[in-house]
Amino acid sequence: MILCCGESLIDMLPRVTVAGEPAFAPLPGGAVFNTAIALGRLGAPAGYFGGLSTDLFGSQLCASLDASQVDYSLSPRSDRPTTLAFVTLTDGHAQYAFYDEMTAGRMLTAQDLPDLHDTVKALFFGGISLVSEPAAATYTMLCLREAGKRVIMIDPNIRPGFITDEDAYRNRLTAMLPRADIIKVSDEDMAWIGTTPEALIADGAALVLVTRGAEGVDATTATETLRVPATKATVVDTVGAGDTFNAGLLAGLARDGLLDRATLRAATLDSLKPAVELGARAAAITVSRAGANPPWLNEL
Repeated sequence: MILCCGESLIDMLPRVTVAGEPAFAPLPGGAVFNTAIALGRLGAPAGYFGGLSTDLFGSQLCASLDASQVDYSLSPRSDRPTTLAFVTLTDGHAQYAFYDEMTAGRMLTAQDLPDLHDTVKALFFGGISLVSEPAAATYTMLCLREAGKRVIMIDPNIRPGFITDEDAYRNRLTAMLPRADIIKVSDEDMAWIGTTPEALIADGAALVLVTRGAEGVDATTATETLRVPATKATVVDTVGAGDTFNAGLLAGLARDGLLDRATLRAATLDSLKPAVELGARAAAITVSRAGANPPWLNEL
């Protein structure tokens, strides 16, 4: 199983009613949740770990996980509310306003951490769940506990407008990123962190991926760098695109027998390239339709 650890929420996406009035449509989302959904749809053994509410929106999230064949049995349920993210789109690019105080996801604590079975081969972390306490500390604890035992992938997916304590957040990334085997960052993320792929490799990563929008993805290992071109697509919006890429990459690595720490670190970029290409193809389908709606395997 590939266990995605982090936030789930409801994206309130802008719509227009039949009367021409502005409105919002509630759709399941969250960077880590989207990655789990995309993994399940791509046929990979997918799991989700995060705090889930028993409210109306929490039930909607669980129904989406069920429909995409994602195991969320490790996730604690509570009667706290579900996080909401109101989305505005400018030229297809999403901006977010989060409503996250005292929510089921944010209030995840160390007591909620599960014991993991040997069937869990990889853990994925990232998104806004690494920003706000106490959940951020909880996910950090899980990452540090499991690093070296299983493949760890991190996509910080940095949203500067959501960060309230920049020093604490930077310290958290400083603790987690050197424990990761795979790191995915956008070029904007890399600039915010103030690092380079080579520096991340020197700190311990086996594979660093830098997404550059229409220019494609740069994949870097300790010995080489390869650019994988972006798959052409007509962009409706970019919601969930990076999350789908993450899922495609992990699904491809699992498919090719590379989702193992020793195997991953011995792999050449030629052997890793098909997984990167799968991520790019899957992401191209996501951007071609509204919202975070990753493709199923039969759509690729």
